[in-house]
Amino acid sequence: MTEGQRPLELILARNLITGLSTPAFLVDEDAVVVFYNEAAGALLGRRFEESGRMPPEVWSTAFGPMTSGGEPLTVEQLPLTQALRRGRPAHHRFRIHSLDDSEHEIEVSAIPIVTTEGTRGALAIFWPVDGEDDG
Repeated sequence: MTEGQRPLELILARNLITGLSTPAFLVDEDAVVVFYNEAAGALLGRRFEESGRMPPEVWSTAFGPMTSGGEPLTVEQLPLTQALRRGRPAHHRFRIHSLDDSEHEIEVSAIPIVTTEGTRGALAIFWPVDGEDDG
């Protein structure tokens, strides 16, 4: 596959999340962000068209993922990375620092995109839970 080509599965996943009003993030098999939808852009503080593709060392730090207590999370602790590495769904609740200087508590569910050729990427859907109580 050449640099400009994308696996069909990622193209179809992008088409799916484009129409969702739920924030969603799509990475390829190297954990490079290849797309996030408009709802995710509103939460992250920047549209995908403005940020473009991001390698994991950029997206995993740009949004400052942290525990509710403010301790930083490593890229290995994030659901997208876990879904890619383990080939199964992952879920986690944590805080992010948006590029517009706001903070949000979110819950993220990530699923791997697996084909007969192997893992092609992962899709994460996240929900803001700011102000919710756990009861």
